[in-house]
Amino acid sequence: MKPPSSRRTIAAGMIGNLLEWYDFAIYGYFAATIGRVFFPAQDPVAQVLSAFGIFALGYLMRPIGGIVVGHVGDRYGRRTALTFSITAMALPTFLVGVLPGHATLGIAAPILLTLLRMIQGLSVGGEATMSMIFLVERAPPGRRGLVGSLASLAANGGFLMGSAVGAAFAALLPADALATWGWRIPFLLGLLVGIVGWWIRRLLEDDPPRPAPATSPLADTLRHHGRLVARVAGVAIFNAVGFYLMFLYIVTWLQDVDGVAPARALEINTVSMVVLLPVMIAAGWLSDRVGRRPLMFGALVVGFAGAIPFLWLMHHSHPALILAGQLAFVIPAGICLGVMPAILTEAVPAGVRCTAVSLGYNIAFGIIGGLTPLTAAWLVARTDMDLSPAWLIMAAAAVTFAALLASRETSRDATLPA
Repeated sequence: MKPPSSRRTIAAGMIGNLLEWYDFAIYGYFAATIGRVFFPAQDPVAQVLSAFGIFALGYLMRPIGGIVVGHVGDRYGRRTALTFSITAMALPTFLVGVLPGHATLGIAAPILLTLLRMIQGLSVGGEATMSMIFLVERAPPGRRGLVGSLASLAANGGFLMGSAVGAAFAALLPADALATWGWRIPFLLGLLVGIVGWWIRRLLEDDPPRPAPATSPLADTLRHHGRLVARVAGVAIFNAVGFYLMFLYIVTWLQDVDGVAPARALEINTVSMVVLLPVMIAAGWLSDRVGRRPLMFGALVVGFAGAIPFLWLMHHSHPALILAGQLAFVIPAGICLGVMPAILTEAVPAGVRCTAVSLGYNIAFGIIGGLTPLTAAWLVARTDMDLSPAWLIMAAAAVTFAALLASRETSRDATLPA
């Protein structure tokens, strides 16, 4: 890309993912407090479950959001879709921060919280894929893998930023102040990120005019590109299952199975996610040189063969062994996450690209990935085998491998499919 427009384009593509995962981390960090504020006094466990139940409902809205925002992107242009999605994400984040609790509004408090999280889920379902598509479409040939990996970088950077902000407020404020009003400030700060993102996106050049499709992008996708959507979902499944299992559920697994202290489990996970960032960028850069499929095939083989050994390493009380096991998984996970934006965008025709990619991606991440932690916990309890979550990674690697076999190499294509 040519500066200075390149810097604005990259910032516009990254900032929505940054805000999305910032909110994800903040909500998870303060879930116990949110449960006490918005739900009637009851068993504390029930309050936390209620808070996470609303969180899960927002995730179930992601496929619908992908369809809605994808339709806007295909019909009215990428810039319009990006501006819409960041607005629909920033405002609910801010409103959660100012929404009165159950003591003031009664039953209306959890109802309004649920509605706000559903709106966020809708916007998130489109934002994740629109940012990938936007960056890859505007990247020059030979740089699409590198530029696309910035979308994955932003997602993980937002998660780390949210965790850091939450931890900072927890460390700086007394417990009473944090529970009363301090937890709201990180949500209010999300509005500032949203305003900056909205302003940057409004300054972008308009998309080149496209011929109006004869039918809606969704109807065209379902009628003519069903197999393509299934292939997109298949390529994304290893990323979805691997990320939710090895970087989210694993914190709970370490505490429940290994007896690791919560602070230590979070510390190990944070270090691994920091290392994940350069791996994703390096994978995107390398995929422009050696190809997308060879790189992902190699990563999937490592992920499949190493799932049980890596988890076995983490099944120890010594922090160094736990960290070694998670860092070993960072390599295949980082490679696939870094290559994913380019390989998905390059596989779909322009007329239905936003809709088809959003639909397939959100099937993988919003439904299959969202259910992964629950499935992993069920497996451990049902089989009484602490390493059983590794089976999910192996199954996901096999599905993605098969989906890649049905795909062709696109890194050498001078242009994206029309």
